[in-house]
Amino acid sequence: TTSVAGGRLSFVLGLQGPCVSVDTACSSALVALHSAWRALCAGECGSAVASAVALKLAPQNTIGIAGAGMLSVDGRCKTWDKGANGYARSEGVGSAVVRAESGGGDGGSEMALGGSAVRQDGRSASLTAPNGSAQRALLGAALSVAGLGASEVGGVEAHGTGTALGDPTEAGALAAVHGVARATAVAVGTAKASVGHGEAASGQVGLLRLSGLHEGAAGAGNAQLRSLNPLVRERL
Repeated sequence: TTSVAGGRLSFVLGLQGPCVSVDTACSSALVALHSAWRALCAGECGSAVASAVALKLAPQNTIGIAGAGMLSVDGRCKTWDKGANGYARSEGVGSAVVRAESGGGDGGSEMALGGSAVRQDGRSASLTAPNGSAQRALLGAALSVAGLGASEVGGVEAHGTGTALGDPTEAGALAAVHGVARATAVAVGTAKASVGHGEAASGQVGLLRLSGLHEGAAGAGNAQLRSLNPLVRERL
């Protein structure tokens, strides 16, 4: 069962804090990180490990997703591009250690997590269709928890799967919250355009990209972007 996967880690590492296996599809890695952070804030543990893994070991899921028309026929996540035609599946494994304070000097990348929020689309056009208003509410909730204003955000790691429906909806939500009439630009990108969609582990991959943005004070380019999707442009 899925619960045993997390339990094995706690067993091997001797961890006795909350042990939870998370399956929220593509947001699983970030929901696990959110859960770890909330457990830390509640004093349920002194530190936590949020891990994610996505391995394509059997063909059934790929066959099903391809049959639903969700995959790119040329195997590329063309995020924001007018040629976006679905996403490419990829594998990923990653972990983040969450502490109440900076560990310092362990050789890894460190970022401060000011706040996080979790929401669901609720009722939308279909089970997998995005909901722009729900996305705007999520962004606002995360900013509120972190005590930040939308104008203070300099970079965003987007979901950005490279689908005709998802990209414009997400772009519209980001533009509505962070605003187009502001003095400074917001660097918006996604790791999926470079390495594909790691699905359950994609949040961990996104964190690595965001860490690079944070440390280098510069945004990485959006691979596969040749001509901006007109539907994305309309929402900016």
